[in-house]
Amino acid sequence: MPYFDSGESLFEKFCKTQVGRAIFRTGIPRNQRQRMMIMLNGVFLHLHPVRLPKHAVKVKYTWCMGGLSFFVFLVLTVTGILLMFYYRPTVEYAYGDIIDLKEQVPLGLMREIHRWGAHLMVVTVWLHMFRVFMTGSYKPPREFNWVIGVILLVLTMLMSFTGYLLPWDQLAIWAITVGSNMAGATPLVGASGPGASLLAIGDVNFITSSSDARFAMLGGRFVGEGALLRFYVLHCIGLPFVMMIFMIVHFWRVRKDGGISGPT
Repeated sequence: MPYFDSGESLFEKFCKTQVGRAIFRTGIPRNQRQRMMIMLNGVFLHLHPVRLPKHAVKVKYTWCMGGLSFFVFLVLTVTGILLMFYYRPTVEYAYGDIIDLKEQVPLGLMREIHRWGAHLMVVTVWLHMFRVFMTGSYKPPREFNWVIGVILLVLTMLMSFTGYLLPWDQLAIWAITVGSNMAGATPLVGASGPGASLLAIGDVNFITSSSDARFAMLGGRFVGEGALLRFYVLHCIGLPFVMMIFMIVHFWRVRKDGGISGPT
């Protein structure tokens, strides 16, 4: 049986039980070493450095854009899951479901929060990249994490692009039409792009309007139900999953590189 002191709080008593020791291995920190052990051994806090330099908590240096970007991503995740309960990715119901989310569905405000949160995340991610560039935080030994950040920036833009089609109104359809035509003009892999004929063997051309990058994006020759379903799956499952993996690597590299970089 574990020993309990009469002066201990309920949380301290819980930390001495078998379940408490399984969750909080080091108990309540009493000194600097115990605080370090919590950071080193805790699952939820392991991504953060053991120590933080003074500049790392100064808003005038960090702008807090990295933290804001992650916070907005969490807001988008929660609101997006709520929207999935009411949205049906079909040509017949998509636009009507968006109208119902605005006028009929309880907590329909989630759609507006999701929409404006998406715009805000694009802004915060760009500002975060700008701050990192201006402070030279991309230099060795952080060049690998800079590449991860660039990948996350591209994924953020793709998330915004795939979500643009889901309301299924005229603005969304024509915007994706323009974007997909740009994909069709991609060098080598676009049917109307430069270099597509270089992949032909004899009279057989492997890059055609039925096998190029535009066709792969839309799932067809035009923006239709196949494109809507494909964009829905990418926006709700594919891209967020990839983003979470790169975020974990990004946070882990910040820790391994000694925390947030300081001014030179």
